[in-house]
Amino acid sequence: MEMTCAREVFTSIFKSGAVTKKCCGELKVLGKVCHDAFVKKTLEHPIYENLSELAIAKKSTKTWNPCASVIDISPSSSA
Repeated sequence: MEMTCAREVFTSIFKSGAVTKKCCGELKVLGKVCHDAFVKKTLEHPIYENLSELAIAKKSTKTWNPCASVIDISPSSSA
């Protein structure tokens, strides 16, 4: 995942913001297990210990679900 997309995903979960279609595609490629592991590992860091795990779990889902529903449309090759 590109750093700009990693920032978008992080910001949408731990702060406020949206994830672009491009970055949703990159997140989708990583998969739900990786997404969940990223959130869990981030919450283990002392700087985030005062955050509500329930609130972050909700924001994580609100980030993942729209990205998971993004349909990849590859441009057709021209002959």
